[in-house]
Amino acid sequence: MSDTAAQPRDDDPEGSENRTEPGPDEAPGGEETGDDEEATGARSVSTGAESVVAALEAAGAETAFGVQGGAIMPVYDALYGSSITHVTMAHEQGAAHAADAYGVVAGEPGLCLATSGPGATNLVTGIADADMDSDAVLALTGQVPTEFVGNDAFQETDTIGVTRPITKHNYFADGADTVGDVVGEAFELSRAGRPGPTLVDLPKDVTQDETEETPGPAAPPAGTDPDPNADPDAVEAAARAVEEAERPLCLFGGGVIKAEASDAARTFARTFGIPVTTTMPGIGSFPEDEDLCLSWAGMHGTGYANMAITHTDCLIAVGTRFDDRLTGGIDTFAPEAEVVHVDIDPAEISKNVYADYPLVGDAGRVLDQLTAAVREAPDAEAWRERCAEWKETYPLTYATPEDEPLKPQFVVEAFDEATDDDTIVTTGVGQHQMWASQFWTYTEPRTWVSSHGLGTMGYGVPAAVGARVAADTMGESDRDVVCFDGDGSFLMTMQELSVAVREDLDITIAVLNNEYIGMVRQWQDAFYEGRHMASDYTWMPEFDKLAEAFGALGLRVDDYDEVAPAIEEALDYDGPAVIDFHVDPEENVLPMVPSGGANGKFAAAEDQL
Repeated sequence: MSDTAAQPRDDDPEGSENRTEPGPDEAPGGEETGDDEEATGARSVSTGAESVVAALEAAGAETAFGVQGGAIMPVYDALYGSSITHVTMAHEQGAAHAADAYGVVAGEPGLCLATSGPGATNLVTGIADADMDSDAVLALTGQVPTEFVGNDAFQETDTIGVTRPITKHNYFADGADTVGDVVGEAFELSRAGRPGPTLVDLPKDVTQDETEETPGPAAPPAGTDPDPNADPDAVEAAARAVEEAERPLCLFGGGVIKAEASDAARTFARTFGIPVTTTMPGIGSFPEDEDLCLSWAGMHGTGYANMAITHTDCLIAVGTRFDDRLTGGIDTFAPEAEVVHVDIDPAEISKNVYADYPLVGDAGRVLDQLTAAVREAPDAEAWRERCAEWKETYPLTYATPEDEPLKPQFVVEAFDEATDDDTIVTTGVGQHQMWASQFWTYTEPRTWVSSHGLGTMGYGVPAAVGARVAADTMGESDRDVVCFDGDGSFLMTMQELSVAVREDLDITIAVLNNEYIGMVRQWQDAFYEGRHMASDYTWMPEFDKLAEAFGALGLRVDDYDEVAPAIEEALDYDGPAVIDFHVDPEENVLPMVPSGGANGKFAAAEDQL
């Protein structure tokens, strides 16, 4: 996947001369490797750019996604011949999303690069997305030479100012001797404690200047890797609350997956027979095919999950920030419950939902503490039976009348049946995202890759690229990667299909094409008297033919009997495939909790919207 034909933006071509591959005894910078370098494994450096790459290699970065350009060109030159695989994306937004998804699947920080000005600002959507979902991403942006900063130079943007609100921390590199250490620190900070995106802005003179300073071992700033253990007294108090509960409920969020705490979460719930619901980012933390699992809760979560949250008397919430799409109205969220809240970030404790038992620490470590502290399981047999009854009362269903178009839920279920449990699912944002999360049975963490907090249309295709590269890098090329996209989302970032074709990435894209921005249309029907202002997308192109134009396999499906053969053909195809499923334009996502409403008062049928 190394790609040396990336084209720079129309900018200063300085430093763009071609380089030759280094010989077996030559470092990427052209010097011969010495005994010290062989002993330490570090590459020698002669410029700030080479220090940047050396820091990335030392930190364990294996893959980068980006777009070339004038101000970042010295770093790209240093990448030439490095151990880091670079994947050129069609657009910088795609680079940020691909890096994000790569990190979600691999469990390591994703890495993206862009040049100054428009390159950096095009990363902003992806950085903001990673920030909202607490995903570890390092963004490296080129910047105009230091002496021109603040003078409105060509392709200059105040990248530090623009990205400060959407990064965990950002850095302005001010010297070639220190830039490597700054990059290493930013990489490690992105995954320390509560993960999140970091950014280093790299003036061109800093990356071009000479240096002999090899970066030291990468480490986050002091104090940013918090104590993983919760206060023992607080754990004991929470354990007593769990023991005394009659209607206990686990709520596992995305933090469980980020902390690699799914095993600890499963052990806790199974040991004490406590039903489990998840947040949308927490999908896969607990197997959805187990009796204890009530699937995910919130605006479009299952009716039985929302009923359980409404009636629990002890909510054990782990790694969740209680966002509004989960809680609905705060006053009506888990109104009868004492709340045990486990989170690595103390700022999240009692921010939205008051925590009766705050446990600050690493999700896995704290769950282990809590498991050891609970002396006997709560008496919850009747509660488990009630949760099972809610499953029977409020199942996820849909009708398939012969006189109506293909239902999107059917497509999702057909894909689920045709693929293995370790299949990675990515999505854009909208109705298709909800159906992909509702009608697929997730049993493993890091198999659900989507945009949650920011709700970014267009996330799905570049995320599929990043997920596929991650799986291949991990030696798991036999895993399927399926992207569910809507016609509106697909149109926003479909240019990244060209990357999948160029890199020969085995991904399958299922476009659930209803010729609407479907979720907007659903809200317009429910709350705006059916006025479809700017949501009608009947002007969409033929996506199967577009896929063929890109060099991918393109298929179109209109009827139920075409679904299974098309899925089989696409999955068997060795490379990127797009299936344009023309689905019922009037199908709605149900159940639905109206914005700010009570979780237990969800609409289960269209006439209740």
